[in-house]
Amino acid sequence: MEIKFKNIIIADDVKICKDIFSRSKGLRFSKPLKKGRAVLFISPEESCLHTSLDMFFVFFSVDIIWLNSGKEIVDIRRNVKPFTPIIRPKKPAKYVIEIPANSSGLLKIGNKLKF
Repeated sequence: MEIKFKNIIIADDVKICKDIFSRSKGLRFSKPLKKGRAVLFISPEESCLHTSLDMFFVFFSVDIIWLNSGKEIVDIRRNVKPFTPIIRPKKPAKYVIEIPANSSGLLKIGNKLKF
């Protein structure tokens, strides 16, 4: 699976987390994401609560992108540090994408992604 913005590939190696167990594990105790890798969390519904994250036991920084059910970016946090307690989107989201830190620079709220 690829995640794209227009014709630009954001990630071409995507781990999908859609059940409660994979969403809970996320990037905990894993190696840092390399360029082209991403984790895609799929929430059962569009929500701020179900798409909130924490960085406990994640030992590297990431960029986090929240998208609504239309795959439009509703929030972005760049360079989120390890062990950050709670990270909530500003608006309800259906999808959350984690990519390597400082690699979301060309993206902004309102952009639509494809995957």
